[in-house]
Amino acid sequence: MTTWLTSFTAATIAAVGLTVFAGSASAQTPASLADRQEQRVDNRQERQADRIEDGVASGQITRREKLRLERQQRHINRMEHRAEADGKVTVREAVRIEKAQDRSSRTIRHAKHDRQRRGQ
Repeated sequence: MTTWLTSFTAATIAAVGLTVFAGSASAQTPASLADRQEQRVDNRQERQADRIEDGVASGQITRREKLRLERQQRHINRMEHRAEADGKVTVREAVRIEKAQDRSSRTIRHAKHDRQRRGQ
């Protein structure tokens, strides 16, 4: 009977320890939906900028295409800043920004895979 009580106590202590550890780990994550959305948008913008630069470096994206793609990225950045200006990003604003990023991603892909090449 003492063996059962000892193992039960050990299990209880372990469960409490895990709960405290999980609580401290979740305290370090972004607090709100707006923070997570902002981080997602920023990460995606960075990846898309890298895709544009890779396309320019490989010659897949022409100078004119690069200017147009960068203008799209600036537009999305302005949308993001306007949405964050009041301190709250609504679901509608988040969806609108994500759709703009989707369009931009398709445009980048098209520019990289069309038959135009820099210098031609």
